[in-house]
Amino acid sequence: MKKEDKALIIDMIGNTLGEYACVYLVQTAGLDAEKTSALRRACFQEDIKMLCVKNTLLHKALEAAETDYSDLYDLLHGETTLLLSNTGNAPAKLIKKFRGKNDTLPMLKGAYVEETAYVGEDQLETLANIKSKNELIADVVALLQSPAKNVISGLQSGANKLHGILETLSNKE
Repeated sequence: MKKEDKALIIDMIGNTLGEYACVYLVQTAGLDAEKTSALRRACFQEDIKMLCVKNTLLHKALEAAETDYSDLYDLLHGETTLLLSNTGNAPAKLIKKFRGKNDTLPMLKGAYVEETAYVGEDQLETLANIKSKNELIADVVALLQSPAKNVISGLQSGANKLHGILETLSNKE
């Protein structure tokens, strides 16, 4: 490959990294063509970008990026597939779902999510349990709505009781 072509690919990888907040490094070597195609389809459905890249080109793109990915440099050996997403837990959930019960592939090498590096396969469960920004916003809204709902419920039940008492008093006369 010519030096100019490599520079273009590094720029392309760097631009793609800049578009996404979460970077997952995954090992997919050992998946047959059918499973690889199924993984690509699953990534597409979940709005996750999947790229197979050369480690040296990825290393140079990570170095050139504005974000500090230095914790991931040691993971760039063997075959590496990038899973890129703007939702922190989406790729981890996809990996767990795709594996099923018995599979070990795709295997998580590491991830960079919300300015934190997660290294190793044992971090998959932690990454899958991280709440996304939208989930956190929904939790806050629910917490804010709860006291108002309680007040409205109390007022409505009080109104029903008052209505019942007034109706009983009017029927006595």
